[in-house]
Amino acid sequence: MILAPLLGTALVIAVATDPLNDLTARASPSAQERAAVTEPLVRSATECIVRAVKADPRYTAKPAAPLGDLIVDSMPSCLTPVRAMIGAYDRYYGEGAGQAFFMGPYLDVLPKAVLAGAKDARQ
Repeated sequence: MILAPLLGTALVIAVATDPLNDLTARASPSAQERAAVTEPLVRSATECIVRAVKADPRYTAKPAAPLGDLIVDSMPSCLTPVRAMIGAYDRYYGEGAGQAFFMGPYLDVLPKAVLAGAKDARQ
């Protein structure tokens, strides 16, 4: 259902972030350093998606559009923070880690994060 559009978006993002890769060799950062860099970028991307979903008139309509469709439709307006997140994962965890994170753990929890973020904003 939403897998095909998300896969297409992931491929576009993967191609678009390639110029962001830094090929200079540096000492490997610690796990704490990597988390300190990537966590704010994950939060920024998620907050952008939450804002875009909440701003979509279909979100508050009765019946509301499926959340997956709303998330997919939010991606074009959130490409910059999503690219930054994926690029940081590639730089700090290795080539391809950003796309793997985005397509795996990130998308697994994103619907819950969007619902929680939208709920918190209403209160």
